[in-house]
This record gives sequence, structure tokens and C-alpha cells, in this order.
Amino acid sequence: MKTLLITFALSLSAFFMNAQTDAQIASEGTTITINVPLQSTEGNVVFGLYNQDNFMKNPSEGAVGEIIEGNANVTFTNITPGEYAIILFHDKNTNKRMDFDANGMPSENYGLSNNPMSFGPPQWSDAKFEVTNQPIEMEIRM
Repeated sequence: MKTLLITFALSLSAFFMNAQTDAQIASEGTTITINVPLQSTEGNVVFGLYNQDNFMKNPSEGAVGEIIEGNANVTFTNITPGEYAIILFHDKNTNKRMDFDANGMPSENYGLSNNPMSFGPPQWSDAKFEVTNQPIEMEIRM
């Protein structure tokens, strides 16, 4: 009987320890991991995570991904559920800003979440995706 009570007590405490860990994870948000395949190893890739209010302005989160073996990868952590979009560009000259040619067209390759094929400036509706409490992995092409 004593062994049964000890086993029950240990099981109950393990259950509450796991419940606390799950609650902590839920309150911290989730992760978004992005992979970008590249043909050039020159420079790096600049990533911006946006919500609808700041789309094409200042990102909510930003990161710079080093190009290793033809890929740049970053992970955004502690992202709360909601709608987001990612804009990134291949910063060949490592000046951390998108460069444009004389007629106003980007001179560096760029990409968006959902990989839309469109002409003109990026649109929120094309790039947005839903974040829940599950981790997200995506590949964005340029």
C-alpha cells in the first residue's frame, strides 16, 4: 500500500510539472523557421516579420541569416498567435537595406511568405499566414 501511495504521488507531481511546462510554452508563443535556398553565397539574407499594421514599414521582428551551403535559415521565437507576413531580401553588399536601381526597381532579390508571383509592390493579402500555437516551418524562394 505504501508503494502504491508513493507511485501515485510521484505520478501526480509529474503530471503537474508537465502541465506547468505546457502552460509556460503556451504563454511564450511559438516558432517560425524560414529556409531560403540561394545560388549565391555572397552577402546574407535580411528577414522581417510583419503584422498587418506594420506591413512594408518597420518589422515586428528582424533577423539576418548567414548563407551556409546555399541556404539561409532563421527562426523567430516566442511569436504569439495571429496573422503575419515575412519579407526578406538577399543583401549581397551587406548594408542591411534593400537597394534600388535608377528607375526604382529593387536591385537585390527579394521574397515573401507564401511565395506569391506578382508584379508591383508586395501585398499583405498575398503574403499573410496564420500563426497558431504550433511551430511553423516554411521555405521562401526569391
